Amino acid sequence: MLGPQRRNLWFWAFVGPFAVGLGLFTYVPLAWSVYLSFFDAHNTVSPSGADFVGLGNYTAMVTNEAFLGSLGTFALFTVFIVPATYGLSLALALMVNRLRFAQAFFRSVFFLPTACSYVVAAVIWKLSIFNGVRFGLANTVLGWFGADQTAWLSTTDPPWYWLVIVTVRLWLQAGFYMILFLAGLQRISPQLYEAAAVDGARPGWQVFRHITFPQLRATSVAVVLLLVINAFQAFDEFYNLLSDARGYPPYARPPLVYLYYTALGRDQNLGLGSAGAVILALIIAVATVVQARWFGLGRKEE
Repeated sequence: MLGPQRRNLWFWAFVGPFAVGLGLFTYVPLAWSVYLSFFDAHNTVSPSGADFVGLGNYTAMVTNEAFLGSLGTFALFTVFIVPATYGLSLALALMVNRLRFAQAFFRSVFFLPTACSYVVAAVIWKLSIFNGVRFGLANTVLGWFGADQTAWLSTTDPPWYWLVIVTVRLWLQAGFYMILFLAGLQRISPQLYEAAAVDGARPGWQVFRHITFPQLRATSVAVVLLLVINAFQAFDEFYNLLSDARGYPPYARPPLVYLYYTALGRDQNLGLGSAGAVILALIIAVATVVQARWFGLGRKEE
């Protein structure tokens, strides 16, 4: 393990603690969750003394209308957030990449929200921007035009809460994907644009459509994959925006919120919650593989 002349010693010194922590706090809980999902475990994380139910928890989850409804919430959230984040981050990257001055400044400004906590951002959106009373920023602006006040997070017809949830996630993550697109743009050879100009290509949409966008194919695939996976894992903004002293409303429950109340709610059915978590992990894995094969991720370019 140390290698000739102990050359691998520093590798293990730096990687070893991280590997131990990763195994202890990530892989062991994952394996234990899979094991727990085969038991009728209430109010305990240990299956000792609990009844072995086999695939009973999995059958109960896939036939549970509430769990299937949470997957529908995820699908709707994905339809909103993936195209919006993709388009905004790509537009920001194109604008920043064209700047000749202060490029680093604007790159930092757009990336800065990524460092903000999802919980903090959700509280700001809930209490300051989309507050349901007239003191909220959104209602104040609407009041200038004579519009009535809107209870953004409690109005279900129309479902204005989607505007709040999507905008906070958009603000938080667009800067990160902008950096990915910037890296892809900087990898495009300037000779391609020079050749396009010689051939008479018009700068703007024509160059973007036939030169820039095709060259960003690999980056686009990675961005879409990450966006879909992150949408599956949505929890903080939903929970902190919609829950209050009365609890969580019956609408807009993504899978992780539903599993949170299943495992840590009144019944504390950890076996059922673990089965739901395993099903969700399998869905994420299958969706990722299907998208990767569909987009040809890793395929050699001709």
